[in-house]
Amino acid sequence: MSILVSPLVTEKVSAMNEKGRYGFIVDENANKVEIKNAVEKMYGVNVKSVNTLRVLGKAKTRFTKAGSVSGRKPNFKKAIVTLASGEVIDFYSNV
Repeated sequence: MSILVSPLVTEKVSAMNEKGRYGFIVDENANKVEIKNAVEKMYGVNVKSVNTLRVLGKAKTRFTKAGSVSGRKPNFKKAIVTLASGEVIDFYSNV
């Protein structure tokens, strides 16, 4: 789906998975209702709530023969999804 870009698999989010909270990188223009519907449709679970945050891309500098080149990584949007009690998403079932 175009709303869910990828699941977040980090130590912090993995610790939240035990409490029924899952992280996703989502489209920047998606709202909470669209994210909720996309997660419910893709994983077949009941979503209790959705929290979103916009992340500013990191500044990067690279040193080359021509001098230093500065730029930014792209901005993105995260969604933290809380599932109903007893529901689980298994990201590794397709691997």
